[in-house]
Amino acid sequence: MSFSSGCRKSVPDHLIVKLRASVSVLRPRALPPFTRVSSALVAIVLVIAGWATAAKSGHAAESGDAGEPAELGETRVAAVGFNRDVRPILSDRCFYCHGPDEKNREAGLRLDIREAALEDRGGGAAIVAGDPDASLLIERVTDPDESMVMPPPESKHGRLSDEEVQTFRRWIAEGAEYEAHWALVPLGEFDPPVVRQSDRVANPIDQFVLAKLESLGIEPSQEADRATLIRRLSLDLLGILPDPQRVAAFEADGRPDAYERLVDELLASPYFGERWARHWLDQARYADSNGYSIDGQRAMWPYRDWVIRAIQDDMPFDRFTVEQLAGDLLPGATKDQQVASAFHRNTLINQEGGSDPEQFRHEAVVDRVNTTGAVWLGLTLGCAQCHTHKFDPISDREYYQLFAFFNSGTDINSVGATVPVSPGEMLGIGPAPIDDQRAARRTELEGRLRERLAEQQRVAEAATAASESVEVTWTQVAWATDDPSEPLRVDGDAVLERQPDGSLLVVGTPSGNATYRLRLPISGKVAAIRLRVLADDRLPKRGPGTASNGNFVLTAVQLVVDGEVIRPLAALADHAQPGYPVAAAIDGDPKTGWAINIESGSKAVMNADHEATFVLSTPIELAGDADATDDSDAAARDSEPAGAREVWIELKHELNQNYLVGRFAIDTAEQAPPVAAETLLPDAELVRALGVPAGRRAAADKKRVDDALKAAFPEVRDWPATPADARVMVMAERDQPRPTFVSIRGDFLRPDESIGAVSPGGLAAVAPTLEPEAGRNRLDLAEWLVDRDNPLTPRVTVNRVWMRYFGRGLVETEEDFGTQGTPPTHPELLDWLARQLQGRGWSMKSLHRLIVTSSTYRQASRHRADLLEIDANNRLLARQNRLRVEAEIVRDAALSASGRWAAMIGGPGVQPPQPDGVYAFTQNVKSWKADTGTNRYRRGMYTEFFRSAPHPLFTTFDTPDFQTVCTRRNRSNTPLQALTIANDEAFIELARGLAARLFRELPDATVTERLVHAFRLAVSRQPSEVELEILVDHHRRLIENFATPEGENEASAWLAGDPQVLSLDQPAEVAAFISISRTIINTDNFITRE
Repeated sequence: MSFSSGCRKSVPDHLIVKLRASVSVLRPRALPPFTRVSSALVAIVLVIAGWATAAKSGHAAESGDAGEPAELGETRVAAVGFNRDVRPILSDRCFYCHGPDEKNREAGLRLDIREAALEDRGGGAAIVAGDPDASLLIERVTDPDESMVMPPPESKHGRLSDEEVQTFRRWIAEGAEYEAHWALVPLGEFDPPVVRQSDRVANPIDQFVLAKLESLGIEPSQEADRATLIRRLSLDLLGILPDPQRVAAFEADGRPDAYERLVDELLASPYFGERWARHWLDQARYADSNGYSIDGQRAMWPYRDWVIRAIQDDMPFDRFTVEQLAGDLLPGATKDQQVASAFHRNTLINQEGGSDPEQFRHEAVVDRVNTTGAVWLGLTLGCAQCHTHKFDPISDREYYQLFAFFNSGTDINSVGATVPVSPGEMLGIGPAPIDDQRAARRTELEGRLRERLAEQQRVAEAATAASESVEVTWTQVAWATDDPSEPLRVDGDAVLERQPDGSLLVVGTPSGNATYRLRLPISGKVAAIRLRVLADDRLPKRGPGTASNGNFVLTAVQLVVDGEVIRPLAALADHAQPGYPVAAAIDGDPKTGWAINIESGSKAVMNADHEATFVLSTPIELAGDADATDDSDAAARDSEPAGAREVWIELKHELNQNYLVGRFAIDTAEQAPPVAAETLLPDAELVRALGVPAGRRAAADKKRVDDALKAAFPEVRDWPATPADARVMVMAERDQPRPTFVSIRGDFLRPDESIGAVSPGGLAAVAPTLEPEAGRNRLDLAEWLVDRDNPLTPRVTVNRVWMRYFGRGLVETEEDFGTQGTPPTHPELLDWLARQLQGRGWSMKSLHRLIVTSSTYRQASRHRADLLEIDANNRLLARQNRLRVEAEIVRDAALSASGRWAAMIGGPGVQPPQPDGVYAFTQNVKSWKADTGTNRYRRGMYTEFFRSAPHPLFTTFDTPDFQTVCTRRNRSNTPLQALTIANDEAFIELARGLAARLFRELPDATVTERLVHAFRLAVSRQPSEVELEILVDHHRRLIENFATPEGENEASAWLAGDPQVLSLDQPAEVAAFISISRTIINTDNFITRE
């Protein structure tokens, strides 16, 4: 069987105690070396300071593995229990050759069934109940002869230890009683035990835990302080940090049920569904790509949205199960139920040339069987694909009975059945929501657009009445500079030089795109502008463009009037290349433009002078003159100009590299030339679409308005696009089921037809009985899994939820409830919780509330010296565990601290910044253009996930690749994680956001006040005196450094063009707090849930 890399196998979760070294060896681009090193050193000092305090109180981090667990303390010698003491030894050392698999069974001996083990074999029995000395088992496991001892040395199962032999002897002496495997017996009915410390009991969970602690003389830990509790709850239930004001309110809340009220508030939060959907999506092996080396993109986000809503609405887990396994088979299946069935369409699709569709269809079905077994049964079904399971009672025939449930889908290594889903539809909210501020801004801009269209209509009507014999006088713009010999520079590497006739010429050899940005040095009124593009022998093929054929592509001609972008109303030209009309230079689309080449290649037309005239909707009054300079980059505003102190003209070349206007002159006129009225008339369809309320516009009208807004107002281009409908892959059955055969050794090319076709059916060892029967389908399987008599599904489910809150389950091997797994530490509690889940209508929120309101959950996580010998790995739950949060939550915590988090739910995946070169070695290079606007700051769960090359943050923090099911992630602490937070562009950007937030929320604060606030935002508590002293000193040294000439450059590098921080006064002070913010989010405290 196979597991996804990055996902835990049957490996115990042990303790790692490490310092997080934040030294940045990899230097981020343009960041000052002094600041980098000092920030890293401060991070180390902060960590060491924290650990020095922790060492005195026994507080360390638990985030990985640390060797074999210590045995739990015992106060007396108890009777040997078969499941607890004997079965693990038999399973580990004996069952491989003497277990369920008859094809691999040696000497015909079977030790997993009592009757077979006690059977006289003609020279004695392997086990003689009550007489270990007469038992051949004891004789063989203690035989000094290596040719006779069991297990044989070549088996690599290892010789039994003296303790294990004594366990066997005691068990046989006590009667060699067998017990059914604990996971397969019916759920027990257990009353919570009576405990002495009743004041420590918040709910019955605590009675089960305390009873075991009291029997061993162990005291539970005290309750964590309130700041720790609210941060713990926020990270566990929502995956984001609590706001400092909410922390303060909780700390001050004196009501006896303040904690329970907080729990209810968080369970009702819309972000609860996101947090717990991410856990489920691991099990669903959710990704945004098909897998294998081609790894093409797929649209599965509607399924992700369905999961979010189902969890948020507390859909009962039995229904949650049925709809995902067989939603498409329900009578009158709704679209939601069809989308739910996409759970099993998260399998891989191989698009490589030459791949066999039937092979990969078969592999997808295998994955569906194995995933179902892991998620609902907690069994390693994949071990029975090729032969009977060597350890658990699962035959290969039973494996293919389950296989038969999934063998009749319509998909054959292909997209298969799909349904269309609109953004937000699975969330029940219609179109994907946008934040209120942007919604208000859009309404405002639509009103402005209506006004402009009305003005355009007025101008068109006036043009119709005007005489076409109007005389137009053009005045050439005379460019001037302080030094006539100095060329005019523009955005890009092109250089403009003034010519004797007043025109401008590109000199040198430009290599890319460019924007000519020039101030108009005239006074008076401007109603129209004429651009004359001029041929010149110094240009390729005489121009008038700089391209090798003399062409150009001018994507925009616009004015910037006192900082506001104004686009001409109409454009006329004496010539245009087909497909490149002059109107494309004023449509606001950087992917269109005016060009002058023609398909015939006529040099007489192409390499000659041409002109274009641009008419303004309203003449501009210019006050005074000014020189043309290159000092421009004013932000575009969107209000109509109320006067013109400064007017710039911009000529943009954004489409093709080095397709620039090579030589040109610009003329202005106070009177617009006559233009055909139909050229000026506004788009009638756009006018009509704007008259339809936004919520009721058809798709075509919505696109029409969106395009017009982007053309008229540049800021709209940076808004996240409203995504189109997606077609999500769903399950669907063939009209006639495929016959299913046992595959010999799991080979799809070798069906064992000798034993006939296999009908869909369940596992005989798992109640209730689901006999193989033709005509059964996935709906029967789903209902069997959630039948009240099936003990595995509720046990596995509650154990997995428990694991999320304590770092390990009551059964540590949560993916393996078979004989190779670990038995539960608190079996009565496990069954009691399973009964509670069923008895409360399979309500998962009820289960969550039960666990987090227990005193067991609320305990402090501080290590205790008295537990090191007794229970070093905290299996007895005498304290909470410290856990490093998952990759997505590392990002989400930084987002919430920075104040830049875009709290939108659902919709297509997004592409936040990631390092260059991620796809350098992938077969199919992905298109990853870092999002701008709100999509740049969405939660980690929305980042597009390509299986062949995931976002580096995810792989660094142990996210699996989702090739197969993952029920438990690895959890490591590595230097690379610290380096990632220190150097990743996204985290540096969020550090800038945190710094800007400090100045925004505390405009008149002292340095110390801002440092304290930063700590409260990021770590949800006050800094200690030592921590604060370190940070104050670090701030002082940063300010001293930034006061030097070299330091000024370093401070500028920290600001790095970020509008939020650039808008603040005191750049050196802001830069210092960016460095400090980066330090704080790179501490162990930030990424750890206490």
